Amino acid sequence: MTDPEQPSADDERTTIRAGRKFEQEFRLDADEAGTFLIELGQRLRDGDELTIGTDEWELPFAFGTPVELEIDFDGVGEPELEIELQLPGRTDEDAPEVR
Repeated sequence: MTDPEQPSADDERTTIRAGRKFEQEFRLDADEAGTFLIELGQRLRDGDELTIGTDEWELPFAFGTPVELEIDFDGVGEPELEIELQLPGRTDEDAPEVR
């Protein structure tokens, strides 16, 4: 039996699935970060699913609402602006029947 989280001969990328914790940090120049955010924004505007990935992994995600956006500015010392976006997962479950 093949482990779905391990790359196969057909696809060398690992697929990150529900039930697993995953975190990766990137240090990008502003141009690359802006391009990523534009593409992410377009996907959020136009659909309810997205896939984020690299050559090594991919993370498909079906999202719901409301989306939480947090803006945190620290102007003491060296100023820093942090923008955090949290997307809730979408459930495909149906409501139970009322009888």
